[in-house]
Amino acid sequence: MNPANTPLPDTLPIFPLAGVLLLPTGNLPLHVFEPRYLNMVTDAMGRDRMIGMVQPRQADAASPAGSVDDFEAVYHTGCAGRVTDFTETDDGGYMISLNGVIRFNVAGELPLQRGYRRVRPDFSPFLSDLDIDLDNDPQFGARPGQERILNVLKDYFALKGIEADWSELMEWPETALIAALSMMCPFGAGEKQALLECPRDEERTGLLVTLMEMAVLGDRADLDMDESSTRH
Repeated sequence: MNPANTPLPDTLPIFPLAGVLLLPTGNLPLHVFEPRYLNMVTDAMGRDRMIGMVQPRQADAASPAGSVDDFEAVYHTGCAGRVTDFTETDDGGYMISLNGVIRFNVAGELPLQRGYRRVRPDFSPFLSDLDIDLDNDPQFGARPGQERILNVLKDYFALKGIEADWSELMEWPETALIAALSMMCPFGAGEKQALLECPRDEERTGLLVTLMEMAVLGDRADLDMDESSTRH
């Protein structure tokens, strides 16, 4: 992407959703059904199609669907995405797909508009997000020294019961694969926020691997304790 060809809005509607992560290059499907967010999507479709995804600071304050009250505090950093697919559903809602464009910091919150929240976004710390070029990004399998990442991926996927076409994953652009894995893996809200706020892609890769290794090691430790209890 080229920053010059990507106008960035001065005002951004936000969708606070617990446990949901959007990253640049990532694709996030959303079922929108609350009236305030139906208004938000309708208005966004009539403008620049841009919506900001943020997490509430208190995940336990969210409804089962993940949404929170209008004045619930949100994290300082989120990610703006552009609606790339839009379908009306039988229940009167929308199914949309958000393609992650650029992260932002919340410079200030504005009054509610038609029931949804808006902020003044500060994109300046994250302009390099606009330079990501997946067409020239190396494939995951083409990078040397990926055995550690691949091994922990296989262990983590086995732990979580996730099936994968490994030959296909090896052909993904590395940046897109790390973003997709960060978004889809069932990490906690704080862990997802840490992945979002990583300054550089290599730091996100390192954190992702560490989180997966911790989950796998924790599971093995639990198994060892269970076996020890059984023996005694």
